[in-house]
Amino acid sequence: MTVLNALAGLVCGVLSGYGIGGGSLLLIWMTQVSGLEQAAAQGVNLLYFLPTSAAAVVSHFKNGLVEKRAALWMAVPGMVTAAGAAFAASCVDPSLLRRLFGIFCVLVGVKMLVKG
Repeated sequence: MTVLNALAGLVCGVLSGYGIGGGSLLLIWMTQVSGLEQAAAQGVNLLYFLPTSAAAVVSHFKNGLVEKRAALWMAVPGMVTAAGAAFAASCVDPSLLRRLFGIFCVLVGVKMLVKG
């Protein structure tokens, strides 16, 4: 299973580089295939996000694709609400988190299919 997990991380990393949402796919892999609890998978996903997001930020800045003013206005409230949401998630039953995340994935998938 370790080799499959490494392969899943590799594939999701490539998808993250293309902006497809590899972290979300990695969460699905960890909870549905590897059997991790939702909270543990979220922790791994946060660690996974650090290097992949850093690489993406460098690339996007280098290519002039970051609107700095808009990024500032979104980053500060995003950090505050992320901290609050992380605390709230630690107080919620993992099975409920799994269901909510599944609903979220279905809604995003339907939106992508409808809007292309």
